[in-house]
Amino acid sequence: MVGSSEAGTESWRGRYYRLEEVQKHNNSQSTWIILHNRIYDVTKFLDEHPGGEEVLREQAGGDATENFEDVGHSTDARTMSETFIVGELHPDDRGKLQKPTFMVQLGDPGNSSNYCGPDVSFLHVRVSALLRTNARRD
Repeated sequence: MVGSSEAGTESWRGRYYRLEEVQKHNNSQSTWIILHNRIYDVTKFLDEHPGGEEVLREQAGGDATENFEDVGHSTDARTMSETFIVGELHPDDRGKLQKPTFMVQLGDPGNSSNYCGPDVSFLHVRVSALLRTNARRD
């Protein structure tokens, strides 16, 4: 594994980082993400991530919890991710994380090539929510 041997011993417990500090680690030289208020340094894992480096880099410096859970990672992936933990988000900053919002773009009704109409958009939102719910049950 490419994670930190230090993380495997849980020596990260009690080590808190402020959100401002985590947000600085948003590039390929230093890539940190937040999952369930824990801070992960995934820099060394970028090249090995099965979903591609870009997936992690898009989340760098921020909360990746929603996207991580939406993908439905395996038990092995969850276990391996623990080797990348470097600390926890400071309790005072946990309320600062942006909650995901649904943004449905209907397109331009005057342009039939990109307009899907309210019925299709509603269906997309419902199916997405159903898939997310089922992934969390697994």
